[in-house]
Amino acid sequence: MKKNYRYRVADKLLSRRLHSTGAVLIQGPKWCGKTTTAEQHAGSVVYMDDPDSVEQNIELASLSPKKLLEGAAPRLIDEWQLAPKLWDAVRFEVDHREGVGHFILTGSAVPADTDKISHTGTGRFTWLTMRTMSLFESGESVGEVSLGKLFENQAYDVYSVNPLDIDKIAWLICRGGWPRASMVEKDVALDLAYNYYDAVVNSDISRVDGVSRDAELAKRILRSLARNQCAQVSINTVCSDISANDKVVSRDTVSSYINALKKIFVLEDSLAWNPNLRSKSAIRTSDTRYFSDPSIGIAALGLGPKDLVNDLNTMRLFFESMCIRDLRVYADSLGGTVYHYRDKSGLECDAVIHLRSGQYGLVEIKLGGDKNIESGADSVKQLAQKIDSGKMKSPSFLMVLTGVGRYAYRRADGVCVVPVGCLKD
Repeated sequence: MKKNYRYRVADKLLSRRLHSTGAVLIQGPKWCGKTTTAEQHAGSVVYMDDPDSVEQNIELASLSPKKLLEGAAPRLIDEWQLAPKLWDAVRFEVDHREGVGHFILTGSAVPADTDKISHTGTGRFTWLTMRTMSLFESGESVGEVSLGKLFENQAYDVYSVNPLDIDKIAWLICRGGWPRASMVEKDVALDLAYNYYDAVVNSDISRVDGVSRDAELAKRILRSLARNQCAQVSINTVCSDISANDKVVSRDTVSSYINALKKIFVLEDSLAWNPNLRSKSAIRTSDTRYFSDPSIGIAALGLGPKDLVNDLNTMRLFFESMCIRDLRVYADSLGGTVYHYRDKSGLECDAVIHLRSGQYGLVEIKLGGDKNIESGADSVKQLAQKIDSGKMKSPSFLMVLTGVGRYAYRRADGVCVVPVGCLKD
């Protein structure tokens, strides 16, 4: 590992995948640390977007892609999507080499020109989605409560002291999980999210597929999504928000912008969870809207830490977004996926962490306060009681994930109350 490199959950996942497959594709938001993490495992590197050689690299990828693949394994090909032909070239090389762990590809966007890819890569590639840093990875969580151990042992002793107060949480939401932001002064750290936001609306949203898009419309769409995050907001709702400002846009246009934002990993919606229930209940199956990092929504609305502390309703939404990001990082480590649950009776669960083994945990997210924690505990207990344990496993744990609050502990009813500043994978 390089000096001053912060260990990432993705390091463990990348190492495992390199021992089981010929090539690994790391994808995720720009600036989330994909290249830096990949470099820790690479034997050699070609940077496709190097300004001194980007045009030559793209031309060589078209004329003789095999030349770019020469080098010590694992060979890292950074920003591979600039030359989609490399995909088939890597697949061919994997087919004709012995062993595993030959290539690492990184990309901050889905390639626009998929017509140049003739093979899916099944059996040759594995995928690794990398996100911005969780609080444990950036050093703000003490990590004394393990999500993995909650799945392993229902008698796991839950106890820790929370190092975070409301002002620190507000600052962490605004700073985001950008690796560079964890290594610079506070004022500079807060600027980085705004810099990322500016790059998205002015350049990245158009570069992803070569379609010119209006920066001001992109800003309005992002503001609408930021106001409606953590909800099952429809395209029509976003259109209505924009139309309220005297700019009428079509559903197709808004959908195009949102799809582009997903391709560059600005947005990562949460899928609905469909358990086996004891009685019929209409489950809402729409995706829940989340930013890949809460600081993007903060930048879209032009907010700062003091604004959040002075408007706790807004802060609660962004706190939930930050917690979902962390839970996704930790769930990845366990081979799990984070879903949400909503039904038409009003019962909800902010996060259902479901592992490949069929184990799952139910999590309600609350900024803090005894009444809110009690409400969250009631929600997860009600959902647990509705699940038909004859057709699927009972939940491994019930949790209220909080922001403020002095301790992590297990209540007498079995519900774990865990500050996010105490949690790890």
